[in-house]
Amino acid sequence: MSWVRISVASSAGSVPREAGTQMRVFTDRIEGTIGGGALEWEAMAHARQMLRAGTITDRQTIPLGPALGQCCGGSVTLDYARDEALDALAYRKIWIYGAGHVGRALTAVLAGLPDVRITWVDTGADRFPEKMPDNVQMFVAKDPARAGLHAPDDAEHLILTYAHDVDLAICHALLGRGFYSIGLIGSATKWARFKTRLSALGHVPAQISRIACPIGDPSLGKHPQAIAIGVAAAMITPRQTAKKDQTA
Repeated sequence: MSWVRISVASSAGSVPREAGTQMRVFTDRIEGTIGGGALEWEAMAHARQMLRAGTITDRQTIPLGPALGQCCGGSVTLDYARDEALDALAYRKIWIYGAGHVGRALTAVLAGLPDVRITWVDTGADRFPEKMPDNVQMFVAKDPARAGLHAPDDAEHLILTYAHDVDLAICHALLGRGFYSIGLIGSATKWARFKTRLSALGHVPAQISRIACPIGDPSLGKHPQAIAIGVAAAMITPRQTAKKDQTA
């Protein structure tokens, strides 16, 4: 089945999505999004017209205010290419340990992001929900700490299991290998005890301090969804800041 790939080639002013964002338009469905709203509807209609006409490539520059009546005020240049695959994304590799209430809430929030692949670790298949998002892989492990040794060196780890001794074992295992970041659920008291125990296990303060604990935003409360929102916001913000710095 043929499709048209739509890419945001460039943008100016206030726009729905940044340059590099892509989607695919088929005759009966779409994959991805370039921001929704009037711009996306116009782009989808144009792509389907290309499919009907047999057009191979095209380019549009659309001023959002004058052309579409949007209040953003910016403009977007879109490239259209028939049967071109989406560019490979540099997916964030997130490993979540624990399929309890917080783990389920956090996975549901993070799985909705377009550049995320999640490995979800727990001790039994019955601890996971029956249906999983396409970008979430279930990892059943009797010893979650050993499961973490299979993670890539640039993985982001979030530890929120049902037991403190399991959490500690995962922290201990991960500190002995490469990782991008580690987040640990818990109180200030729990973290103080963990620092002492991790030090006794031979980890130096500089390495221990790379673990973020507590995670989330305490001002949002302790409900699982509130914790998940706080954790997700903390994970997104540094990445978005880095993107802005790179394009400044």
